[in-house]
Amino acid sequence: MQFVSTRDSSNIVGFKSAILDSLPKDGGLYVPYKPEDLRKWILYADETTSFANLAGTLTSALINTEFSPIICEAIATRAFNFEPAVRQLDDKLFIMELDHGPTGSFRDFGVSYLISAMETLLQMEEEKAILLATSSGELGACLAHATRGKELVKTILLAPKGKLRGIRESDFVWNGGGIYPIEVDGSLQDCKDIVRKIFADRERVEKYHLTVANTANIGRLLPQAFFYTFAFSRIKKLVPGDIFYAMPAGNYGNIVSGLLSWQLSLPVNGFILPSTENLRTDARGNAIVMDSMVPLDKRTPVDPSDPSNLERLENTFKLSALMMRNFVYPADVTKKGTEDACRELFVKYKVFADRQTSAAYGAACMRREIVENDDGTVVLIARESPSLDGDFIKRNIGELPPTPDSIKEAFAPTTIDRPAIDRTDSESVLSVINSLNLRRIF
Repeated sequence: MQFVSTRDSSNIVGFKSAILDSLPKDGGLYVPYKPEDLRKWILYADETTSFANLAGTLTSALINTEFSPIICEAIATRAFNFEPAVRQLDDKLFIMELDHGPTGSFRDFGVSYLISAMETLLQMEEEKAILLATSSGELGACLAHATRGKELVKTILLAPKGKLRGIRESDFVWNGGGIYPIEVDGSLQDCKDIVRKIFADRERVEKYHLTVANTANIGRLLPQAFFYTFAFSRIKKLVPGDIFYAMPAGNYGNIVSGLLSWQLSLPVNGFILPSTENLRTDARGNAIVMDSMVPLDKRTPVDPSDPSNLERLENTFKLSALMMRNFVYPADVTKKGTEDACRELFVKYKVFADRQTSAAYGAACMRREIVENDDGTVVLIARESPSLDGDFIKRNIGELPPTPDSIKEAFAPTTIDRPAIDRTDSESVLSVINSLNLRRIF
């Protein structure tokens, strides 16, 4: 599989370039150039196929012209010693839980895959790379876990003073780990401003193999497409009719990866999600992307610190507008509708549902006529541990969900014995980048 920029159809690159040089020079985002037909691999998987094995098989099928199956399998095997859980709630409803990674977030899958892929590719090239990230929560713990044991990928993590979480002392670069944490005497937005300023220098980005750990990097997004195939492998023998996935909107990464799974020939009939300001329905009830009214050449470059996958979604619509508008079903879920959905999930199924999962379920209920027309089944996607949104859950059902020990560790405060930098001090970050060094390792 090759990848092409959303803003320049002549900018076509391979898997390695799309991951290691994740931000196209034209300011766009990489998307698949010509999606492959993976039907035979998808249909072969069943309830005994592990997520790691499935991810390795699909990775190999996607990039077998660039790398050997052994390399592809190694990327997935090293990334995943955890997997989603799919549970049946009733005859027409399943839930896919993505909180079974080390920090209780769906991000564990994307970050682990990305760093495993980078480490494998860098070893082949005898080079190093630096991830530049910001966090005020669990992403730091997620990155720390994924970089443990890795030698070629280092992460500079900027966080507001006092907000570092879940990083062990052994994870610090100066103790031999993969994370260089920097506290900023300011807000998360100040941290992001520093990242934007650094990435504005393209020569510097290329010199140090600087990249991002968010979904601007296609290597973060690609493994999310495997979620849907995994769910299908678990339910295909139990479902006689159509399959729909209901998901939170987020930054549109879930819907983009879901549509990618459909392009790869996964049997699926639609994706349901709460409407947003930018993804809504028109007067006929069809999905529309509001940003499509702004020409590409009039847009600023994609924000490396806080990307939206809306441009990728728009690109998919542009390629097949009629088909996509029959696959994406937004629904206007109100605050009350979200709260009612939370209570219903608990009363009917004993599911602790956070705000986003509740909104996704509310959207599925509002779009029930589409599902029921063809004897359909809904797979509800729960992206985070419910304990991460305990206040919302307790307010609606009067009970707090349990907090796993892994979540407690992921949110344990981290202290570093180094002064915070000023909120505009990008030079200190550049000094750290220089210290982490040249790309060549031999």
